[in-house]
Amino acid sequence: MYSWEKPDDRVAIVNMNSELRHAQLELLSAECATHQLRLKFTVEDLARFGQRDVLRKSVRAATALSQYYTSIEEKIGIAEPAVPTQPYLTEEHIHSFAEMVASYLREQRERFLPSAAPLAQHQKALMWPYFSGETLERVRLAELEDSRIPNPPFYDKIRSLGFVNLPEVTHMPGLTLIDVLVFHEEPTVRSLFHALVHAVQFELLGLERYCQMFVRSFAKTKLYFSVPLEAHAFSLESKFLGSPALRFSVEEQVGLWIKQDRY
Repeated sequence: MYSWEKPDDRVAIVNMNSELRHAQLELLSAECATHQLRLKFTVEDLARFGQRDVLRKSVRAATALSQYYTSIEEKIGIAEPAVPTQPYLTEEHIHSFAEMVASYLREQRERFLPSAAPLAQHQKALMWPYFSGETLERVRLAELEDSRIPNPPFYDKIRSLGFVNLPEVTHMPGLTLIDVLVFHEEPTVRSLFHALVHAVQFELLGLERYCQMFVRSFAKTKLYFSVPLEAHAFSLESKFLGSPALRFSVEEQVGLWIKQDRY
């Protein structure tokens, strides 16, 4: 059994929660798709005209998932733990923290830019169906060996206001610093794709607007992975991994969310 007292276990727990968040996004995607079925078709029509093998496989998968998560629920108890009341952030707070985030990203970008290099040809080849050539030429990548990106210095101030669940930058695979992708380890196809999505968001929104949206959403949701900017990156990542034959433009997807005011 894992323990927070053991350093190796702490890393494993962080990785476990990362995988849990990926699973949650996949479940949300399936829930949305099922909701669309529910809105368009009756249960009777699906049972009568739906493709039998697809229906049976869907039922088996849903039943297995229900049993699995029910067993987890029995371990943690149905009652949710009390959540401390979070302070309300004024507009002044939001603007102040957004400026701090922007300053941090600029400083870290300048720190790692000299050691960053263009994407390798094989990385561009993997990503070109989803990102424009301009994006793939513009970004730079740095892979760290003996150092890690530090947590922002203003974390203590945010925590003092009662906010928890701040993203632990030092434990993340890497971080997108506007147009510089910095990784703590050799980037996987998944982590590279995810980082590039954020680079596109920075490009289309601009640094200041991105930071304003991020801080405002985090103040509302209290969860890093519930911030639409992050949730959208995970959603596109899941789409990329789940349907390799399906080509789509990340720039178009991000632009659509901006147009629809979904960030």
